Amino acid sequence: MMILGTGGVIGTGALFGSTGMAADAGPALVVSWLVAGFIYACIGVNYIDLGIRYPEAGGPARYSLYTHGRLTNLITSVASLVWYVFIPPIEAVAVVEGLSHFDPGLLHSDGTPSTAGALVAFGLILLFVPLNYFGIQAFHHLTNLIGGLKIVIYLALAIGVAVTLGHAANFTAYHGFMPLGAAGILAAVPIAMFAFGGIRVIPDFAEEANNPRDLRISIIISLIGQTLIYTLFGVAFVLGLDWSRLGVGTGAWGSLGSVAGNPFVLISTSRGVEILLILAIVVAIIGPFGDGYVYQGAGARVLMATGRSGFGPARLKEVSERHGIPLWSLLALSAVGAVITLLTAPVPTIYTLINDAVVAGYLGFASVPVSMLVAKGRDRSVTATVIGALGFAGASLIVYWSGWPSVPYGLLVVAVVAVVIAVFSKVTDASRALWYIVYAAFLALMAYIGSVGARDVVSFGIGTGIVIVVSVGVFLPWAFRSRLATPVTEAQVPAGSAG
Repeated sequence: MMILGTGGVIGTGALFGSTGMAADAGPALVVSWLVAGFIYACIGVNYIDLGIRYPEAGGPARYSLYTHGRLTNLITSVASLVWYVFIPPIEAVAVVEGLSHFDPGLLHSDGTPSTAGALVAFGLILLFVPLNYFGIQAFHHLTNLIGGLKIVIYLALAIGVAVTLGHAANFTAYHGFMPLGAAGILAAVPIAMFAFGGIRVIPDFAEEANNPRDLRISIIISLIGQTLIYTLFGVAFVLGLDWSRLGVGTGAWGSLGSVAGNPFVLISTSRGVEILLILAIVVAIIGPFGDGYVYQGAGARVLMATGRSGFGPARLKEVSERHGIPLWSLLALSAVGAVITLLTAPVPTIYTLINDAVVAGYLGFASVPVSMLVAKGRDRSVTATVIGALGFAGASLIVYWSGWPSVPYGLLVVAVVAVVIAVFSKVTDASRALWYIVYAAFLALMAYIGSVGARDVVSFGIGTGIVIVVSVGVFLPWAFRSRLATPVTEAQVPAGSAG
């Protein structure tokens, strides 16, 4: 589980996040990684408590069912599924970007997949299926191998770039350490959070763990490990920055967001250290490849959990007797991901929409601290209450900082799918989910009027403060009062458990 949460899910965030974060924060992107680590730690601690309390496959998509009923759970489930449906295609396309070093024809000049590139990504999505098919023991050994290898080569690349190509002056020579101020540091955090989001795959596999209580140490070590590795990559990027190779003007931090391609491959090219270029290319291929099959496996368990909650065909909750995996859920999730991947060539804008839609997954994070506080009931301590409030505020800020149009795209996808399923599944307990619906609308409004959005009516700092105060002061108490009269405080894993 430690390898799964560290090496298993480190991929495109470390590689491609640096340019976007540098465009917002400059050299201070290093601080953004640390802030993101702290925010996600507040959310991760909630996963520890709930993962041990409800050790189910795809558990994060079920927690709210036990505390707030079916409609709240439906919204959470759909938000989680959007996350897991879109991430494997993102990772598959990232692998294609790595392979494009050998065959430039896999990508268009703007970085989107060509027809050939989309077909390769499609093939990768199909390849992820057998890597998840042969049961948790095979998955365990494969993840230890690939995840361990990823940790080694990622560290080697980051340290190698920092030591051999590094120029300490890059941290201060171009408009100082914080060229865009404190607001820039916070603006870069959502990009970092895309990388940290992978921690939630650990509780998704809780049902198949030998001892669910191992989630505690696994999540803690994974949080620390990811924070250290991502921060190291931020340092390495700034130290090894070569403006001309990235195709932007010297000192033009804001222009880095338009860089197409893997920045570590670009800054390692023709620098006289061939081994770094080789490492960068290997990382660009192996990193997202490992992410892709892990997310596909975790997503299959989330889809099975959704089936167990009564949302969708009964076959989704079936577990293969031969290998102990949610076979039909794995095939369904993979089929949708394969179609999405194919569409990236004829409809290049869908690649942007994929990244925007992933914001929907962040909305699902917000229900986790609420469920933790409700499940603890009278046993919750002051520390647990504070951590729950911090986690809820952090989840709210992640959505808000993701900006416009990402927030409305993500929430619109969740709303449309949830309404359709609610009608067919006859979900009617709206009163317990009203806080969630209004909360999502509030975040969309803030993203619209804030400096991160379309109108820039509210400054970044004021908007951030409003989101924190209203989320914790209004929506968190409302959510707590909306709990079930008798919340389920212990796991009720259905018969036919995975593993």
